[in-house]
Amino acid sequence: MLEHGGALRAAATRYRIPPSDWLDLSTGINPNGWPVPPPPATVWQRLPEPDDGLEIAAAVYYGTPRVLPVAGSQAAIQALPLLRKPGRVGVLHPSYAEHAHAWRRAGHRVELLAAETLDMALDRLDALVVINPNNPSGARFAPATLLDWRARLAERSGWLVVDEAFMDATPTESLASHAGLPGLIVLRSLGKFFGLAGARVGFVLAEPALLERLHDHLGPWTVTGPSRWVALQALADRDWQAEARSHLDRAGNRLADLLKRQGLPVAGGTVLFHWAPLPDAEFWQNALARRGVLVRRFTDPAGLRFGLPGPEPAWRRLELALAGIRAERLR
Repeated sequence: MLEHGGALRAAATRYRIPPSDWLDLSTGINPNGWPVPPPPATVWQRLPEPDDGLEIAAAVYYGTPRVLPVAGSQAAIQALPLLRKPGRVGVLHPSYAEHAHAWRRAGHRVELLAAETLDMALDRLDALVVINPNNPSGARFAPATLLDWRARLAERSGWLVVDEAFMDATPTESLASHAGLPGLIVLRSLGKFFGLAGARVGFVLAEPALLERLHDHLGPWTVTGPSRWVALQALADRDWQAEARSHLDRAGNRLADLLKRQGLPVAGGTVLFHWAPLPDAEFWQNALARRGVLVRRFTDPAGLRFGLPGPEPAWRRLELALAGIRAERLR
């Protein structure tokens, strides 16, 4: 099992601070997620049904009918490497570690590649995995560049896998509308922008034949009935989506400004998180944790990822914690 953000109970045990007393900024999830109403009792009492309207709502939202609901994009990340014979796979580095882990576990030779080396490496790869925008660096890849890479890979039946888990706030940069092109696989998630990580709902956008193979591999009922119901309502709520994008844009800029004011080297991010490369990241993570503030630490390269605080007191708490740590170091 790889380490992820959100391990709040483990942090509470380690630092002897009750879970209710923490400010959890470790996940990059919208702290003001879509407001979930109580699902009707029928969705608990029946097996999930594929004609409940979810696929139609997803097709409208993503701009393509080529959609397959899955139990979070993690389900697809683990399954896709099993649908190809072992080969050479490039994975953007640093990035979400589950991608490289899944391809290695399926017997593929994985190359971890910096963003600036991807184009040069493409001709020796059978598949390339890109996170756009990237997690944790926030680096972005232009749609035209990605489509060129897709075409070059497709000439020899290769795949371009684009993980767009953090794309919902900037939908015009998505490749979703190009789903169906040979070799292009786009992964989407309701966990980040919609704040519905616990529902475990994601989508794979790709050629119909590949979606059919993936569906056969995963089997029936991969997404629960209540989760399907919630996802359908959230995808159809255009007013909330527009308001959330506006709010997140302001909040993302505010977070970057706060971190810079406290002397942290903000080097990138999205509206949902910001990335600060720090050689002494372990010190900062521990110092924040002692104050009940949980952030995500990365080791290669060393740095911290800060998610968005929620209500106004949370913003003040983060700033005071960082200011207190800086003051201690100056003594």
